[in-house]
Amino acid sequence: MINIHNTTVDDLDFIYQLFDEAILYQKKKGFPIWNGYDKNVLKADAKNKLQYKITEDDTILYVFSICFYDPIIWREKEKEDAIYLHRIVVNPKYKGQKQFEKILSWAKGFAKGKNLRYIRMDTWGDNHSILNYYQSYGFKFIENYTTPTTENLPIQHRNLYLALLEYCI
Repeated sequence: MINIHNTTVDDLDFIYQLFDEAILYQKKKGFPIWNGYDKNVLKADAKNKLQYKITEDDTILYVFSICFYDPIIWREKEKEDAIYLHRIVVNPKYKGQKQFEKILSWAKGFAKGKNLRYIRMDTWGDNHSILNYYQSYGFKFIENYTTPTTENLPIQHRNLYLALLEYCI
């Protein structure tokens, strides 16, 4: 049975492993790669109940984080009317199984319950296959944006060329 619920600090070692494996996969495929990741951000997401996991039985299939305010990346579009999906990482054993539809379904229900108008996310601006993947779920391309190098962003989000995507509820 598939469940979506908050991660706990007990999940963190496995989550770090998923991030390490994602970086190796990105390198192997020649995709843009995260410049590491900030374990403190992941830990804070878990502690603040902003990180979720999709599980089947006791196996974590995906992890992702949410936030409700993202002015550094979304700038003038930030109107506190969206849920933002961040740090989406799939367990490599479940790649290619379209597990993202579970995140999107959950996010739609969550956003509706909070009276939010949009689900927003960012992804690699120069990885057309992942852009096409998210657009196949109904996300609209908004713009490309290069993030600043600022301590207000997690390490993996600094100085990245991104595509900003939006799903209208």
